Amino acid sequence: MENFAYVNAANVEQASSLLSGEWGETMVIAGGTDLLGELKEYVETPAKVVNLKTISGLDEIKADATGLTIGALATVGDIAAHPTIQEDYTVLAEAAASVASPQIRNVGTLGGNLCQRPRCWYYRNAEIICLKKGGDMCYAVEGLSKYHAIFGGGPVYIVHPSDTAPALIALGATVKIIGPDGEKTMPLEEFFILPDINPQRENVLEPNEVVAEVHVPKPSANTKSFYIKARERGSFDFALSSVAAALEMNGSTCGGASIVLGGVAPIPWRSKEAEAALNGVRITEAVAKRAGSEAVKHAEPLNDNGYKVALTQNLVSRAVMKAS
Repeated sequence: MENFAYVNAANVEQASSLLSGEWGETMVIAGGTDLLGELKEYVETPAKVVNLKTISGLDEIKADATGLTIGALATVGDIAAHPTIQEDYTVLAEAAASVASPQIRNVGTLGGNLCQRPRCWYYRNAEIICLKKGGDMCYAVEGLSKYHAIFGGGPVYIVHPSDTAPALIALGATVKIIGPDGEKTMPLEEFFILPDINPQRENVLEPNEVVAEVHVPKPSANTKSFYIKARERGSFDFALSSVAAALEMNGSTCGGASIVLGGVAPIPWRSKEAEAALNGVRITEAVAKRAGSEAVKHAEPLNDNGYKVALTQNLVSRAVMKAS
């Protein structure tokens, strides 16, 4: 990798001030499970890396009657093992437990999991200057597209690799961002952006902004939530497709549903079609199958990833049936 300066930040505000106003000049590091790979592969060659691990208190997980607040430096492993998250925010605990391996979960952070870069083999190849890296084409369109998007693609067909993001969006989470102009809070669903807005970025962060924390409102007592992930290997693998489902149940009737897909789009993909098929309806096998069909009716697979359509359809149906 290229040489770079390494600076420890004392607080989030200082971290923001240490960052450049231009992408690529400076980078932040926490767990480092994604950035170190990019540095070694020469995908990123910053002049300076700002360490966030030296910021006190940013790894806290706090739960009260209003909800859950998770610092950006909280590890994925701590989230998966947290008793309150397992009990009241089950979809998040299950999503966190599905991330990578125990070793990576123990160092990887929530902020890093939300902001990680694509795993596309064209993007990760230092010899290929694809559209994501400022080139003039997305090679997955005519190349190998087995792991690429079936929703929201164009002009870039990457999929967002985060497991925790779909779960948090299904729970209605918000994210706090700190930058040179102070702090701002927004729905996590609005944090992620499609390639037609900016093909080089996956979220709304500016080069000198950092994620500080995520807040999740406490679900109602009758909410049932689940995360189901399909992957090639039984462990330590990214999702071919995944479903984060949160259903507010009144007996066997769904009073409100939130269905968010992972591994199939450049952002965590909210399936409003599946939600509409469930809201106010008694959950049966036929309803679950209809929700699965609705979830994929607008899918546009590439040459090699048509299998994701049936896979996602079945995962949605399975998630809905778990709530019945």
